Amino acid sequence: MAIIALTGDDISEASIPLLDDVVPCSVDFKSRPSVRSKSGSWKSAIFIIGVQTAERFSYYGISSNLVSYFTGALGQSTAAAAANLNAWYGTAALSPILGAFIADSFLGRYRTIIVSSLFYIMGLGFLTLSAAINSSNSSDCENVANDTECSPPQLLKIFFFFSLYLVAFAQGGFKPCVQAFGADQFDNEDEKESKAKSSFFNWWLLFSCLGIILAILVLSYIQENLSWELGFGIPCIVMCFTLIVFLLGSMTYRFPINSDQSNPFVRIGRVFLKAARNCVPAFTTISHEQDYEGKDVEDAKAILRLVPIMCASLGHSIVYAQPSTLFTKQAATMNCHVTSTFQIPAASFQSIISISIVVFIPFYDRVFVPIARAITKSPSGISMLQRVGTGLFLSIISIVVAAFVEKKRLAVALEYGLVDMPKATIPMSVLWLTPQFLLCGIANVFALVGLQEFFYDQVPSDLKSMGLALYLSILGIGSFLSSFLVSAIEKVTRGTGRDGWFSDNLNRAHLDYFYWLLAGISAFALAAYIYFAKAYVYSRKIIVGN
Repeated sequence: MAIIALTGDDISEASIPLLDDVVPCSVDFKSRPSVRSKSGSWKSAIFIIGVQTAERFSYYGISSNLVSYFTGALGQSTAAAAANLNAWYGTAALSPILGAFIADSFLGRYRTIIVSSLFYIMGLGFLTLSAAINSSNSSDCENVANDTECSPPQLLKIFFFFSLYLVAFAQGGFKPCVQAFGADQFDNEDEKESKAKSSFFNWWLLFSCLGIILAILVLSYIQENLSWELGFGIPCIVMCFTLIVFLLGSMTYRFPINSDQSNPFVRIGRVFLKAARNCVPAFTTISHEQDYEGKDVEDAKAILRLVPIMCASLGHSIVYAQPSTLFTKQAATMNCHVTSTFQIPAASFQSIISISIVVFIPFYDRVFVPIARAITKSPSGISMLQRVGTGLFLSIISIVVAAFVEKKRLAVALEYGLVDMPKATIPMSVLWLTPQFLLCGIANVFALVGLQEFFYDQVPSDLKSMGLALYLSILGIGSFLSSFLVSAIEKVTRGTGRDGWFSDNLNRAHLDYFYWLLAGISAFALAAYIYFAKAYVYSRKIIVGN
């Protein structure tokens, strides 16, 4: 008979019956040993992927067009809007570290997801209220020539940014826990489920992108042509349904049992304190046969050995921040008409990234991997680190293409005498931006999925949420770095009678110079990544090469 105490998904095991259909180290919602045929695997993953799809719809429904809200309803300059948006993106991407810590230390992933969803709904509700209050102020701005001269009251701005950052911190608890909880539904000891888990990360990104595509195409149109309060209100309603769907799947979920019986808070603190004291040997090869310092120090070393890979991936994360900010501002100056009467919202062009991911992931899973497997004789085709490196390289190509296209756009503006007409439409089709968005999407299939799987696999078993949070922190740090670069370059390049690289008049700006700078930074980061990836020794039992 099993005697099990369940607190969230931090569960202590006394004994588990040895049955063929029982999943080791896992219990169900009622604290009973998980039955393989009735729980976990794709039965649970379908619920969780559905929840992730809806959450991405809600998140991108507000984030993809925020640059337009900042420069329009809030009356900010292009540079200020880009810097503020990148700062928010950075916070949203770094907050999962706090969310994962709370999940792995106190609440468990399941309860953290529920609590985060409630705060998520609250933040979206406040955003909707803020936009509704600001709508009258926006109507008063219709006769103002310069958007930056029209700004809502300071108190309303504070309320708006409070709501926005509440969403950022809420998704910080939601995102790493949902993905880790989804991966928990697959048993590594079962060959079939182990292979399914590898595919889970691919299909996770694919369905996330479907939610993103729908948000960008539908909500950006609603925000620009109907109202911002409706554009923010729909994501709030969707998140309410998301929480209901997640709860409906509770009876099918598996809850992992921690092998470490100590208090999780003490365990995590112990791991990182020992990591700090052992930072130099942490980057050496870990031997599982000669564990002289104990499990905690071994885990600490495993975590610290991820740091060089994190740092070397920052070049890609800075490029990753551009489509929703500067790429979108580029698109807003170009001819966005599909027909003589129908015009695509500039923000909706970001959907090309997600569409390319949706198209390319099945190709990667069904065509690329089998071909690579035949060449490398590895079950995964290429290793996780090789996959990430390929994505970093494609990211550099995407930003180089962006620089050439921006140079072309500036030349067209000069040719047609539109340099001093910032609100005029450049007679150049927005489709010129397709290659850079397309390459960004394909780069993400390699880099982001590879980093997700790598950070989930390489951390200790009871710190999986923290592992995914560390992956997300790469994107957060990249956004902050992008914000810093934009602000610093704007101060250096802008002077009396001189337009800076990020002038509000994009026809006198030099985004192409900025893109070339990012290409150089990314190239340097890729060289560092190759060095660290070659030296890296996987700390878990996987059959891949470096």
